[in-house]
Amino acid sequence: MKDYIIHNEWKIIEKGFHKEDNRITESLLSIGNGRTGQRANFEEKYTGDTLRGSYVAGVYYPDKTRVGWWKNGYPEYFAKILNATNWIGINVAVDGEELDLNTAKINLFYRDLDMKSGLLTRHFVAELSSGKQIEVHSRRFLSIADQEIGAIRYSVKALNFSGEISFQPYIDGDVVNEDSNYDENFWISIAQKIGCCSGFVCVETKKTAFQVCTGMSFKTKLNKQIIDIEAKGIEKEKYVGAEMKLQVKQGDEVCIEKYAAIVSTLNHSKNKLQEATEKTLRRASDKGFDKLFADQEKAWAKRWETSDIRIEGDVAAQQGIRFNIFQLNQTYLGDDERLNIGPKGFTGEKYGGVTYWDTEAYCLPFTLGTAPQMVSKNLLLYRYKHLQKAIENAEKLGFTDGAALFPMVTINGEECHNEWEITFEEIHRNGAIAYAIYNYINYTGDKEYLAPYGFEMLLALSRFWSQRVNWSDEKKKFVMLGVTGPNEYENNVNNNFHTSYMAVWTLKYTLEAIEFLKKEHPILFEDMVKKHKLKELNETSRWKKIIKDMYFPYDFNRKIYLQQDGFLDKELIPVSQLKPEDRPINQKWSWDRILRSPYIKQADTLQSIYWFEDDFDRESIERHFDFYEPLTVHESSLSCCIHSILAASIGRQEKAYEMYLRTARLDLDDYNNDTCDGLHITSMGGTWMAFVKGFGGMRVKNGKLNFNPFIPDGWNSYSFRLNFRESHLEFIINQSDFRLVNHSKTDIELVVHGKQYHLPAKKELTIKN
Repeated sequence: MKDYIIHNEWKIIEKGFHKEDNRITESLLSIGNGRTGQRANFEEKYTGDTLRGSYVAGVYYPDKTRVGWWKNGYPEYFAKILNATNWIGINVAVDGEELDLNTAKINLFYRDLDMKSGLLTRHFVAELSSGKQIEVHSRRFLSIADQEIGAIRYSVKALNFSGEISFQPYIDGDVVNEDSNYDENFWISIAQKIGCCSGFVCVETKKTAFQVCTGMSFKTKLNKQIIDIEAKGIEKEKYVGAEMKLQVKQGDEVCIEKYAAIVSTLNHSKNKLQEATEKTLRRASDKGFDKLFADQEKAWAKRWETSDIRIEGDVAAQQGIRFNIFQLNQTYLGDDERLNIGPKGFTGEKYGGVTYWDTEAYCLPFTLGTAPQMVSKNLLLYRYKHLQKAIENAEKLGFTDGAALFPMVTINGEECHNEWEITFEEIHRNGAIAYAIYNYINYTGDKEYLAPYGFEMLLALSRFWSQRVNWSDEKKKFVMLGVTGPNEYENNVNNNFHTSYMAVWTLKYTLEAIEFLKKEHPILFEDMVKKHKLKELNETSRWKKIIKDMYFPYDFNRKIYLQQDGFLDKELIPVSQLKPEDRPINQKWSWDRILRSPYIKQADTLQSIYWFEDDFDRESIERHFDFYEPLTVHESSLSCCIHSILAASIGRQEKAYEMYLRTARLDLDDYNNDTCDGLHITSMGGTWMAFVKGFGGMRVKNGKLNFNPFIPDGWNSYSFRLNFRESHLEFIINQSDFRLVNHSKTDIELVVHGKQYHLPAKKELTIKN
């Protein structure tokens, strides 16, 4: 756990250069705009430890996987959102001596990320080996108002000398991925050009043939006045730059304003790509840094208006939740159904920037509550448009008749994960996608999504579950063999409770969808029967038998469902008895030892209880929580949020707060010692859930918002906002009462602590705690 980030309500601040933690800070101060992500690398040359990263959404490469023992059904590649052209570079030299903070003496260093506006700022004073000192200020952002533009204002002041300062703004497409399986360079050169004050580099991915054109233009100012200066063009393969040399006096300040255009064939045709780059550069240069940033501030203010959470009385908790919301907002804007949310977003290379079940399970609730409805619908459409690929994935594993297995990892619908215990066995992801359809419809009231998108997916998913189970003559029950649940510290188990529960629930929900379509859309339903060759009586009869006779391992003494067969054969030593030097076990123990241990990576049985809490009474939830949580090491970023929500639901307020603070500050404090390779973006959706569903007790039941709130000890107040159907609500609670403010033009019925209330449009309601 690290503790060098300064606590602040709106900023992520590093005071003093923590060189040993530079990769962590690079992750924490990453910026993005939904189309492009950029780690907090330095503009100038840096020879110290760094993970340089610029990423363009949707542009990927199928990196051939390395597997010791190939098995039928393995995908041949792991898709990666690539490290793309470096657009931020500005090399600096003083009288021929390069600025490099790895070798220079640093007399002052400060950098911060302003979450209110997405602005990355850095200020330092460096002393070179010659004794000459310079003061540098840099400001950088990726525009969410104009998503193909990045802007940098970089100034250098001569503190104790007169002499020559040279600048070399550049664009470098000769980049690599640190996690390349075969140390391959993924880019080939297409075109490049450098002029006096602008240039571009256009590169193409091997195999997938995406093209990215990155352009730059720049202005030079001396003591705040624009100057004309001769720039010498520099060209290498996949690299263009311009070198300028200025004679300065002591106290002079030189400023480079650099604008970048980052465009790709995801949004432009190849023959128009360079033209689009030049047009974007002109637009950026004409507006200038200040106007671009003013547009950025307005765009961010609009996003914060509906998504901000305020806490009074706990700066660490406040910074944590805003950091999570900020990163979620800048990772996915929701305006392109071809894009999705990777576990690390665009802040590092791990997980390749591709899609896992995390999106449906942890990010969809955030978009439902904070964004326009179409944003959440686009997340579902992303999966729907990959349905045929999911059917093909299932066929590769021997499934038939339109059964679908959505991939564990994907960018284009194909499975691209090759660890057998995950690729073939972690099939609960199918349940998460089915639940996402239900969650979307339950929250928005958009039942028409079932006709036909939701239904087609549910049918294919149910066909998978129907074939995946088999009848056990010994148990006289249907069983689910050879699976891996959310707890990846157990592989190839039988009858994992969560997986089996999701299968049964999916079958039930699909039967409900059939009845809805038959009643509300009979003609469409008949078309679906023909299109998908649905043998309704035969197929649904089997589904009903599975629902009735599914086997769930159960401990009658403890009155709890077991995570899977044989769980009680383990030596049930609680996590509290582990030695500190054994933590985290995923970095300290052999895999053999982990598999034989009782330790749980993240909510597994408790994941089902969280999703379907109405199926369990409070005493049952308490029993399950008290059995499983002490065995949980929380070494998944997706763990603490679920435990926080469940703890809140059973009145364990201290535990709810403990788990919330850990998930909110997971990356800020580097709890799991892995922030260096990128942030845990999808778990940040879980943090929002822990707050709104945990502290706020928000649920949607019978088409109405329900709240069962509490306020943690030590907090003065907190507030959050929700979009719900036609309404926009603000929830404000302090130690004595709470208020619900209806900011919309629509009346709303809601339930608080089991009592129903009517809240008129543009009115507020105050209720005593």
